[in-house]
Amino acid sequence: MKRIIIAICALLISVSAATAQKYIVVDSEKIFRSMTDYNTAMTTLDNLAKEYQTKVDATYAEVESLYNTYIAQKANLSTTQRNAKEQEILAKEKAAAEYQESIFGNDGVMMKKRIELIQPIQKRVFSAIDSYAKAGGYDMVLDSAANAAMLYSSESVNHTQKIIELLK
Repeated sequence: MKRIIIAICALLISVSAATAQKYIVVDSEKIFRSMTDYNTAMTTLDNLAKEYQTKVDATYAEVESLYNTYIAQKANLSTTQRNAKEQEILAKEKAAAEYQESIFGNDGVMMKKRIELIQPIQKRVFSAIDSYAKAGGYDMVLDSAANAAMLYSSESVNHTQKIIELLK
């Protein structure tokens, strides 16, 4: 019986502590999209990605052309020539994959450019959210853009527009 009473008391204490927290909800995606710097950076990244993708596609087209030529000539080639052509195709294909990775991989040119362009904007936004939360005495900030499990939030706790105004 004592355990049940203790469990009920613990539950009541934890519920009252949880309701005592002050929190706000922001939509970081909406905040970012409201910023000219962010939109310009994203356009720059998109254009750069298209440019690099064209180069990657051209590299793979070259490999495909080599392969098609090889297939057409395969019957007329000796075993040694076939092996040499196959090795050449494999080497070009590997080089194309490495080139693609150097552009679009985790340590690639695009990721470095993304960090260069977006990170300062992110720092500014997160600093503004942090300052706003501290000034308002809020214990927690929830991001509705990053939280797919958030099914509902009242407009009274959504402070996205206030953060956008703070950044202007």
